Amino acid sequence: MAVGIQIKNRLKRFRQSMRQSFEQEEQDVPVVETGVTVSSMPWLDLCLRSVRIMMELVSKVIFTLIYRGNPHSQLPPIKNLVLLESGSSLALKIRQKKLTSEEVVRSFIERIKEINPILNCVVDERFEEALKEAKEVDKGIRNGLLTEKEMEERKPFLGVPFSIKDSFMVKGLHHTAGLWIRKDFVAEADADVVQLMRKAGAIPLCVTNVSELCMWWESANKIYGRTSNPYCTYRIVGGSSGGEACVQAACGAPIGLGSDIGGSIRMPCFFNGVFGHKPTQGIVSNEGQEPVAVGEALDFLVTGPIVKYANDLIPVYRVLAANNAHMVNINKKASISQVRLFYMEDDGGSAFTTPVHSELRNAQKRILVHFEKGYGIKAVKVKLSKFKAAVPIYFAKLASVEGAHTFCEELALKKGCINVWWEVMKWSLRLSKHTMPALLLGIFEKFFTYSKTTEEYPKLLTMCSDLKSELKELLGEDGVLLYPSHPTPAPYHSQPLFRTFNFAYTAIFNVLGLPVTQCPMGLGSDGVPLGIQVVANHHQDHLTLAVAVELEKAFGGWVCPSQVL
Repeated sequence: MAVGIQIKNRLKRFRQSMRQSFEQEEQDVPVVETGVTVSSMPWLDLCLRSVRIMMELVSKVIFTLIYRGNPHSQLPPIKNLVLLESGSSLALKIRQKKLTSEEVVRSFIERIKEINPILNCVVDERFEEALKEAKEVDKGIRNGLLTEKEMEERKPFLGVPFSIKDSFMVKGLHHTAGLWIRKDFVAEADADVVQLMRKAGAIPLCVTNVSELCMWWESANKIYGRTSNPYCTYRIVGGSSGGEACVQAACGAPIGLGSDIGGSIRMPCFFNGVFGHKPTQGIVSNEGQEPVAVGEALDFLVTGPIVKYANDLIPVYRVLAANNAHMVNINKKASISQVRLFYMEDDGGSAFTTPVHSELRNAQKRILVHFEKGYGIKAVKVKLSKFKAAVPIYFAKLASVEGAHTFCEELALKKGCINVWWEVMKWSLRLSKHTMPALLLGIFEKFFTYSKTTEEYPKLLTMCSDLKSELKELLGEDGVLLYPSHPTPAPYHSQPLFRTFNFAYTAIFNVLGLPVTQCPMGLGSDGVPLGIQVVANHHQDHLTLAVAVELEKAFGGWVCPSQVL
């Protein structure tokens, strides 16, 4: 009887939710945009919108029934306060001999051993080697090989451990990118960014979980399984740098590195409540990671820092951008009071994406109030209608890349092509070595990617170019744009399959090449993180990083998911 009443109540809430969703969709009047297929065919827009709403609402009921009542697996409490230090603070204390590198490295090794059985974020490690390297660092400091000033200038992260996603090469560790056929691949050298971090004195500690071939926004694969959110273990960590953002949020490492071709740094950082920076295109080397970007995709793919504290963003970025430091104003001081502030509440009402959650809208409003009260800055609301076409623009830009392999070819290590239909049949029998998101992407690629011969293709490329020009003119050298990091807080495991295109909130900035910093904004009513993206013009990374520091001061930044004893 009680179960029947519960189901009846859920169905009632489901019907109410459906009505509210349709009402919300009707309030967001679509902006007609020349060249946007959806806008030029209202019936198609209505169909897509209706299908998306139905999938959204059905998935909400299904996943609520599945996961509500499931206990969240609490993380062990923090007993060692070293785990709560920023990377920069640890480096300073190591230089000043207040802490030893061995002590720091050992602390994070012990933490990883505590959290990994619960979260499954670390997939390979070099703990013994890291401890040996830490002891060498301590020996060098005791012997006075470098003065404190020399250590700060030449090796700013001397003795500090760091983690990195399993798409980058770390010598001696598995380098799978989440692809089963690569499960026995071991890196024989370090990726460029690993070399740069080593040169800065940092010590590689481990590699972290990713989605299959880093092309989905939940980190799960057939080699290592699925990673869980430290704030709510039946929710996702995002992808593809999901394991990395997770290990940062759970205090498993003080510094992390990720890569981003459609939001793979920013989405995981948003879902895990940490800071992540997508640099201006072409600043940080992508050499030594898998999959390999070619042609124009080299500009879409970027590598950047993932950290708990905003004050680590600039020091880590300075290390990563060392070979191209002249191209960005990393060391330029940004005056917050002189920043021009713009904002968009959503993408304009795309038929492909979920409406922005009310708590994320409220988080953005709190930022606007802070800047007006604290600095007298009145934010300007802008409506850039081309954002509504972010999904088709992104896929058109991917289709424009010359010499790129298809995803089905990538899944076969570029040695032929997988039979995606056969793999789907095998998957239904639990025999496939591929995940369903990867197989669906292979199917999508076959039937729905933009052909260069279609009428829409050149129009979408023109729209992207025009949008880039509009943003360049709007932002100039002193403007930033606040834009949602994602339409919703962290979904349940597997729910992204019903919200496929929500990644467009981050992906659009990859094809625009702009620098973006994801900033945490506390926790929502479900106990999972909220956040915001801060966007600036090309090579104005210092602006987004300065705003990140300001938002951390004002709103607290990262929230520890563990009890601190």
